[in-house]
Amino acid sequence: MSNQIDKPREACGIAAVVNVPEAANLVYLMLYGLQHRGQEGAGIIARDENGFTAVKGSGLVADVFNEEKLGTLPGKTSIGHVRYSTTGGSVEQNAQPILVEYSRGNLALAHNGNLVNADAIRHELVSSGSIFQTTADSEVLIHLLSRNQEKDFIKALSTSLEQLKGAYSFLLLNDEALYAIRDPYGFRPLAIGKLGGNYVVASETCSFDLIGADYIRDVEPGEIVKMSKYGLESYRFADKRQQALCIFEYIYFSRPDSIIFGNSCWEARRRLGQMLAKENQHPADLVIPVPDSGVCTAIGFSQEAGIPFEMALIRNHYIGRTFIEPSQSIRDFGVKLKFNVVKEAVRGKRVVVIDDSLVRGTTARKIVKMIRQAGAKEIHMKLSSPAVKYPCFYGMDFPTRKELIAATHSVDEITRHLRVDSVAYLSQEGMLAAMTEGKDCFCQACFDGNYPVDFGNRDELSGRDISEKQLSETRSNRVG
Repeated sequence: MSNQIDKPREACGIAAVVNVPEAANLVYLMLYGLQHRGQEGAGIIARDENGFTAVKGSGLVADVFNEEKLGTLPGKTSIGHVRYSTTGGSVEQNAQPILVEYSRGNLALAHNGNLVNADAIRHELVSSGSIFQTTADSEVLIHLLSRNQEKDFIKALSTSLEQLKGAYSFLLLNDEALYAIRDPYGFRPLAIGKLGGNYVVASETCSFDLIGADYIRDVEPGEIVKMSKYGLESYRFADKRQQALCIFEYIYFSRPDSIIFGNSCWEARRRLGQMLAKENQHPADLVIPVPDSGVCTAIGFSQEAGIPFEMALIRNHYIGRTFIEPSQSIRDFGVKLKFNVVKEAVRGKRVVVIDDSLVRGTTARKIVKMIRQAGAKEIHMKLSSPAVKYPCFYGMDFPTRKELIAATHSVDEITRHLRVDSVAYLSQEGMLAAMTEGKDCFCQACFDGNYPVDFGNRDELSGRDISEKQLSETRSNRVG
């Protein structure tokens, strides 16, 4: 099956538990709740009175951990990480959390995001003698900390963070406490929960539900939250700025049962569907989602448009990471392995197909073909996001701009390519109207090329003539 990206990928998910017995076991469960954010590697580091222990490896959480391995992770405080790999370096080499011993003691780090100036900082550090363990952009923070002359750890951490640019949510665990950190723009979510009288942290609140923890608030943009056996302390390392929350967390990445940026992801997706229906009324007999991310949106669309909703496209959730392709070629094998159409539901019907976004369009075209072969009379593709025309540098693994179908093709051309009767995108105005945070709170660079954080040449950043070499290098170093 092709490994080309036909959906945006979130780089990873992070989780932590502070001062709770068998902390690693709880983090293990939390990583199951974050598995959708990263499926190619997982790791857990635990701390007890004897020091730090780590288990990391390639694959799903269930591939990496078992009862015996969890038994090697004692202690009341633990952090964990699930990740997608990119094209640079091996999964094992870049597995997180990263664990080091340096002048201040032990330090473990887990990261979600992308540091856009990591290459420049790394080059400067290497030139002055630093030796890196990995190719991960996350590691530059460890080196900045190790060189910082401030005696107070919070001051050292703050001045180190001030040198970073880009999107990041960090979990740092040292001999004293856990530190949860979010960049000044707040690109990526990071939530704090409470389990009894102690604290937990995760990229998404759905992982809290697995262990019976209650969501209390988000780590604020530009905030360091210190958590220890003494409780919670808050510090600011950056002034409040215009937020640039990643709107794709609502559109696609996050699980619908999570609270994201303080609001229900389920409700946000349902409102996106309602707005999509208001903007794109079309006579039809049936609304069907592309599972799983299209389900909430399709429900909202169906409610607003008054068109019946059916789960007529069934997803196989048990493919695993590898499978044996048949020796005799089967056309569209990969998509057929993942999806199947309920023929009785679509035969002779005018069908509205709801999906969250269109990246390359290769999978969508194959799904349309399957629905057509099942006997659908008409097929209308409707997307709950605007057209994706620009690559992301803030933690999403998008293809290069020339690979984004909407960047190089008109809606009519895309309609012909997908072989549907119509294609409709949600407008940017409609998308923002469906949100409750306010229209100026979100990063929308993948739609309009307006990047909130500069790096390099501004003309390159605009995405209009971005260097394929630069993009490849930037993506190859991003593994957090």
